[in-house]
Amino acid sequence: MKYKFGGAAVIALGGSIIHPKEIDTLFIKNFHKFILEQIATNKKFIIVAGGGSVARDYQKAASAVVRIEDEDKDYLGIHATRLNAHFLRTIFFKQANPTVIDKRFKIRSLDHQVTIASGWKPGWSTDYVALQLAHDFKIGEVIIAGSPSHVFNKDPKKYNDAKPIEKISWADYRKLIPEKWIPGAHSPVDPVGAALAREKKLKAVIINGTDLNNFGKLLAGNEFEGTIIE
Repeated sequence: MKYKFGGAAVIALGGSIIHPKEIDTLFIKNFHKFILEQIATNKKFIIVAGGGSVARDYQKAASAVVRIEDEDKDYLGIHATRLNAHFLRTIFFKQANPTVIDKRFKIRSLDHQVTIASGWKPGWSTDYVALQLAHDFKIGEVIIAGSPSHVFNKDPKKYNDAKPIEKISWADYRKLIPEKWIPGAHSPVDPVGAALAREKKLKAVIINGTDLNNFGKLLAGNEFEGTIIE
C-alpha cells in the first residue's frame, strides 16, 4: 500500500510514544533526527502532541480523590498535551514556530518548517485537533502516529484473532469505536475527529509511530504498513 503526500503533513504524535511511562528519550532523539532529514527535502510538518501517561496519571489520581466531571478530566489531559507540545517545541527550537497552537486560528500560515500544536478544549482528543488543522491549512490527511500499527477489526488487546485492516471507510470505522468521546479513551481516531473527517472528506493514515523506517517509507510514497481511513 502506498500514499502520496503534498508539501506539508500533519502528524498526530501519540502521547503514548512520547511519554509511555516516562519520556522516551531515545525515541525523541530518533524522531528529531527523522524530522530534520524530512525537512531537508523541503517538507513542512504540523506536529500535534498527545498527552500520554502524564494525562492518564493526573486523571486517575484526581478520580481517586474525588468524583470529577469529564470536562475536568479533559482539561487535565489538555494541559498534559501542552506540556508535551512545549517539550517538542523546545526540541525543534531552531526549526519550529515559537508559538504553539493551543487554540484554533492561533497561527494562520505555515511560515516555519515545523509547527507544534497541543490540545484545545474539552470534548475531543488531539486526533480532532490534527484533523481540524488539516482542514484549516487545506491538507487532505493526517498521519496518526501512535501505538497501534493499524485499525483492527476488533480490539487486539482483548482478542488474539484481531485482524489488521488496510483500508476502511469512515462509516465502517465508526462502527468499530464508541459513539461518544470519553476522556482517556483509546481508539486510533476519536469519535469526534472521525465525524469531522467524514464531513470534511479528510483521510487518516494510521501507523505505529515508533517504527520510523516504516514512517519514512510512508512519507516517501513507498510501500508501508498501516491503515488508510477515507
